[in-house]
This record gives sequence, C-alpha cells and structure tokens, in this order.
Amino acid sequence: MQIYLNKSGQNDLDPKVKDQKPPALSIRVRQQAISREVDQYTAMGIDLDRHHVRSSHRKAPKSDNVYLKVLVKLYRFLARRTESNFNKAVLRRLFMSRINRPPVSLSRTVANISEAQKGKTVVVVGTVTDDNRLLTVPKLSIAALRFTATARARIEKAGGETLTLDQLALRAPTGANTLLLRGPKNAREAVKHFGFGPHTDKKPYVGSKGRKFERARGRRRSKGFKV
Repeated sequence: MQIYLNKSGQNDLDPKVKDQKPPALSIRVRQQAISREVDQYTAMGIDLDRHHVRSSHRKAPKSDNVYLKVLVKLYRFLARRTESNFNKAVLRRLFMSRINRPPVSLSRTVANISEAQKGKTVVVVGTVTDDNRLLTVPKLSIAALRFTATARARIEKAGGETLTLDQLALRAPTGANTLLLRGPKNAREAVKHFGFGPHTDKKPYVGSKGRKFERARGRRRSKGFKV
C-alpha cells in the first residue's frame, strides 16, 4: 500500500484504497474475541458456596424516616471528610435496626459518668428514657435520637440540655469531649425465652400458673426428667 502526503503534510492512504471498507469479521472470530475479553474478568471464577448469599452488612437504614435519612447524609459526610472514628461509629449505629439500638435510661447514663468524664456530652444513638428509681438527676448534656417526655423534662429541670445529633455535629464535628453510650441489647423480654434444652434456664411461655401448668415432662422424675 502506498502512502501519500496531503497538502497539510499528513500521511494519507492511497486514494484508490482509502474508500474501501475493511473486510467484515466472521461471526466465529468475533465470538472468540468476546470470549477472550470475558475470560480476563472471570479468571477468578465464581464462589459457588456464597454465590447467592446476600451481604447482611447495612450500607443505609431500612427506615424511610426522612429525618433519619438527613442525619445519615450528614454523618456520612463527616465520616468521609474527618479522621474521627466517632463519626464512623455514629453512622454505623444510625443504620441499625431498633432492636440493635436499645434505649438508655437516665440511671444508666449517670452510672457511666465518672469524675473524669464530668462535663462531657453524652451521645446515645437511640432513645433516652426516664427511670423513677433515680431520685436526683445531676446536670447533664445529652445528645440522642429521641427523648421520652419525662426524661427530657427531668434533664432540663436539673439545668441540663437535650441535643439532637445534628446540633451535636455543629458543636463537636469530630466527637471531641463526648461519651458514646448504648443500652443493653439482651435486656428484652423476648431474649429470656431464647435457648433450647432443659438446662438452659430459659423462661417458659406459660399461659398461667397453677396445678395444671408446667408440671409434666421436665418437672417430674416420672415424666422423662426433672430440672
């Protein structure tokens, strides 16, 4: 094939050959080229054991609460743009279900504040509840997703303050001078019934207490065994 220089000094093909279309590739050649490209990406193979296993790692909350979604947007930004592990922890807890965000009572909050931690802002990614067994409430600064009415009233009456998590982000964008708390996850009534077997100390589901209830198998030697 001859190469000519055009007026601009650039190489140009032979005018007789330039307008000819390249030969069409056969279907078989094209399929081979496609299979070679696919093989580059599938060289690792498929993990058959976990082929259809869905990841349970949450990347967003299941709730459609718009206020929660705004908080997620805020703390996702803070977790990305700051080096603070506090923001990452708050973001991860915002994703959690309500079972994994148990409430924190005022008495538990007071019990976790030592002398060295006085003056810090307590952060609860969940609900702060009242505890009438706590007779005196000290001055507290608490930031939480939600407060019960009596808990909020007692905190503010003692001279403390109740903050939302977006107010906390303005005050402490890296979580400085804060104390992150969460409640007991396994304190629910349902957890007491979990477990299988006679010696697991699980709580039975009993319709009533009396002569006719929970007195057969497992409660008498003559009925299998006795616990």
